[in-house]
Amino acid sequence: MARRYDSRTTIFSPEGRLYQVEYAMEAISHAGAAIGILAKDGIVLAAEKKITSNLLESSKSTEKMYKIDDHIACAVAGITSDANILINYARLAAQRYTLEFQEPIPVEQLLQNVSDLKQGYTQFGGQRPFGVSFLFSGYDRHFGFQLYQSDPSGNYGGWKATAIGANNQAASSILKTDYKPDITLKDAIQLAIKILSKTMDSTTLSAEKLEFSTLTKDDKDQVIYRVLTNKDVDQLLKDANLLTQPQQDS
Repeated sequence: MARRYDSRTTIFSPEGRLYQVEYAMEAISHAGAAIGILAKDGIVLAAEKKITSNLLESSKSTEKMYKIDDHIACAVAGITSDANILINYARLAAQRYTLEFQEPIPVEQLLQNVSDLKQGYTQFGGQRPFGVSFLFSGYDRHFGFQLYQSDPSGNYGGWKATAIGANNQAASSILKTDYKPDITLKDAIQLAIKILSKTMDSTTLSAEKLEFSTLTKDDKDQVIYRVLTNKDVDQLLKDANLLTQPQQDS
């Protein structure tokens, strides 16, 4: 039955489903996992990097974490090339708002702009949905620290903790059990490591397979976005007794 209605994004099935949008979500479920946790003193984003080949030159910059503005960052799961288009759009929208109103763009307003663009690609013929989901972390003077999830349909929602990508259901079940509303940023990072250790397909954890970023405020009330270095990640894994030394070939 699905094959009669999945050739275009503009055709509803008799059950009221848009199969191309569902296929995009299915593609994301096979991508590297990403986790976002809202703490009382900041937000942590954690992601799994898929290493397809040992011969591939590793990226000097982050592969799953992106800074949108001084007060907004995101983690992605899905097709990276699709994500780059939306990230550039979001960065431009943020700078246009700052130029016009002389203040940082509210987090949800930026997310709504991006989601409206994604929704348009599900409604007009000749286009396919963006095959990427986002976790947006941000801070504004209206609502403080905020965490949002956005999917290919254009839907978005605010979360205290959520996961996207591979094994997201298993990760979400652990979050439901272990997340506490008064969790600190340090404990949130440890919780993210625990979840990735239990849900990643890889049997060993290392800094080359993981990315972490935090959004916090300093003593001067300035928003600080920081990507943890490989050394920092190794130390976190060591503290959690999860660090595996690479084996030497004999």
